[in-house]
This record gives sequence, C-alpha cells and structure tokens, in this order.
Amino acid sequence: MNDFARSVGVALSLIGKADPELFGIVALSLWVSLTASTVALVVGAPIGGWLAIIRFRGREAIIVLINALLGLPPVVVGLALYLLLSRSGPLGSAGLLFTPTAMVIAQTVLATPIVVALVHRPSTLLWAEYGDLARTDGLSTVRSMALLLALGRASLLTAFLAAFGRAIAEVGAIIIVGGNIRSFTRTMTTAIALETSKGDLPLALGLGLILLALSVAVSTAAFLLVGRVGEK
Repeated sequence: MNDFARSVGVALSLIGKADPELFGIVALSLWVSLTASTVALVVGAPIGGWLAIIRFRGREAIIVLINALLGLPPVVVGLALYLLLSRSGPLGSAGLLFTPTAMVIAQTVLATPIVVALVHRPSTLLWAEYGDLARTDGLSTVRSMALLLALGRASLLTAFLAAFGRAIAEVGAIIIVGGNIRSFTRTMTTAIALETSKGDLPLALGLGLILLALSVAVSTAAFLLVGRVGEK
C-alpha cells in the first residue's frame, strides 16, 4: 500500500512539474497509438464489411486466419518488421527502423486483425437483415459496404477502442523496431519496462497510472463523441 501511495505521489509530482520529457513520452505514446488505431480502422473496417457481403472460394479460410491473428505474438511481429526494415532487409533503404513510423507500422499490424474481426461479425448479422433490400435497390458492393458500416457505427467504435487498447498497451513489437530511444521513440509502456528493469518501481507504477488515466480518457471521449453523432 505504501508503494502504491508513493507511486501516486510520483505520478502527481511528474505532472505537476510539467516535465518536458514526461510530456514528450505521453505525446508520442498517444500519437503512435491513435495513428495506428486510425489506420487499422480505415484498413480493417472495409475488409470486415467486404467479407460479410462477398462469397468466394477460400473466404472461410481467410476469416479463420484473421481470427487466428488476434493472438499474434507482438515480439514475432516486431522481429519480422525488424528484418524487413533493417539495413540488410528489403525495406532497409527507407530508413524507418528505430523511428516512430516503424512503431506505428508494428501497432497497425497488430491492431488491424482486431478491427476486421470486430466489424465482420456484426456486419454479417446486418447483411442477413438488410442484404435483400440492398440487392433490390441495386446497391453496388462499395455502397453496400458503406451501408453496413453506417448501420454498425457502434461496432466501429468498439473496434477502434479495442485497437487503441491493443496499441497503447503494446511493448514487445515497438521496443524491437523503435529501440526505446530517449526523447525519440520512448513511449509510456517502454518507459515502464525500463524503469521496472532498473528497479524503480514507484516511478514505473506512477507512469502506469498516467497510462491508465489516458486510456480511460480516450475511451470516454470516443463514447461521448459517438453519442453526440447518434443524437444528430
């Protein structure tokens, strides 16, 4: 209990001092995670809607594979991207390794299957209900997908929040491709891992409290935003 109280004091002290390094870590964490979550939503939501509408050979195998990727080990993703982005890799000339961009890519790879799966399931139910109407009206595949996504706004929110939760809590992949470089690629989670390895548990717990508060704040803001849109 004393450690917990001390961690709260450390967190409040860090915030009160407006430490530039701390706010840099927080800002980078939010930027990387929100960017990755948004990209995952933009890429994954249409795929989820498309899989609910289209019937083709191998479709079930793709759905099974996407669901299997929900448990994709982050360190494996990090290692694969490291090999691709390293100097000797096929994408080494881009110079993305140990940059925030590489971290966004890693989090996007991990978050996209979550979005596809969470959008596909409700979209399948919606298509079973509105599919005949869409065919009668002569809607194209693209317009049918747009209809499903519009009707399933709640599932989009759920998918985004799940993707954000996966992204902002990620450590393994981003520490491999980002390198945990101070004032450049150090995020909340990698900073917590570093402080824990150094034995500074109160600071690590303090950073954890800040991370938890940010996650709750983003989730609350997202629900309020969707609620206002729904009222209009």
